[in-house]
Amino acid sequence: MSFGGCATAELSRFIACSSARHRRTISSSTSDRFLPLQKSVFGSGCVLSMSRDRVVVTGAAAAGSNGRGGLTYKDAGVDIDAGSELVRRIAKMAPGIGGFGGLFPLGDSFLVAGTDGVGTKVMLAFETGIHDTIGIDLVAMSVNDIVTSGAKPLFFLDYFATGHLDVDVAEKVIKGIVDGCQQSDCVLLGGETAEMPGLYKEGEYDLSGCAVGIVKKDSVINGKNIVAGDVLIGLPSSGVHSNGFSLVRSVLAQSGLSLKDQIPGGDVTIAEALMAPTVIYVKQVLDLVSNGGVKGISHITGGGFTENIPRVFPEGLGALIYKDSWEVPTVFKWLQEAGKIEDAEMRRTFNMGIGMVLVVSPETANRILEDRDNTKKFYRIGEVTSNKGMIFS
Repeated sequence: MSFGGCATAELSRFIACSSARHRRTISSSTSDRFLPLQKSVFGSGCVLSMSRDRVVVTGAAAAGSNGRGGLTYKDAGVDIDAGSELVRRIAKMAPGIGGFGGLFPLGDSFLVAGTDGVGTKVMLAFETGIHDTIGIDLVAMSVNDIVTSGAKPLFFLDYFATGHLDVDVAEKVIKGIVDGCQQSDCVLLGGETAEMPGLYKEGEYDLSGCAVGIVKKDSVINGKNIVAGDVLIGLPSSGVHSNGFSLVRSVLAQSGLSLKDQIPGGDVTIAEALMAPTVIYVKQVLDLVSNGGVKGISHITGGGFTENIPRVFPEGLGALIYKDSWEVPTVFKWLQEAGKIEDAEMRRTFNMGIGMVLVVSPETANRILEDRDNTKKFYRIGEVTSNKGMIFS
């Protein structure tokens, strides 16, 4: 379960629900689609834990303005203030939650759990007919969260809900989930298929999932040792990933363009740019962690740069971001121009081309940047400061 620890763009909650008609579990009668990925994992118990994470409040794509002609996330139906208020109330009931994933002690290790969905990106899947990558997005949103603790994902569970089960569409979605698990080197342990007539429109579905990983207690990455002068290393995103799509759809509606049109300034269609699957950073991050020196990790999702990077800092620290230190993908340039979106709104809604940020010492940063080859893209995007807050310069 994930709750935004600050005013973020999305609200994610661990909810136990059981209104499904089709149940999928690992057993002697398990569907063949699980067998190629099935591995030996410990135990058969289930642990639910809570973590402070993004707030996912998805809203309708309604065009509007911030009073200066530009769109905002609130115009698109996402009320960050309401999300912050819910977080405040939850904190009273469940004090002590924190981090991108929930940690549960198990011997000399921690199980690390995270849960998420893909927000209103599914609506573009309906419109484009692209269903075979949305499952990658689903896996990515959870495994990228738990790897911020240095945890290796063990298994993933999915929940697929629809009004009427279209087997061909569902198969494509599940194929994406399988692909995502393979990229994460984890097991698709099982899931749930819910057919609920009347709840969803014809041809629509929704997705959620949960990942569980493990990390030794003495290897947990928690940001406690971060100090002013440490370096921020950014790992590039593939585009919008799976956050901010209520605002994306507002921009698209206002632009007068269609998903089939070529994105201005680019060489792909708008559909291809927006539906690019979320990067799964698990292997890349764990490889960097294994070499030592990583003090903190931020997954840049709901809340963008503004909310997520400071979450791993000790109290009183802030960050200076070098604005021109990485290449901002064309899709963000088009979104900002077409929606007349202010810089601050872009930074707190989208990843702006950086999907994961590692906080390391200057020595470690030099080693990472010197060791990279032509297949790896790492950027020195900023530094930790002794002044609380985020400065872009």
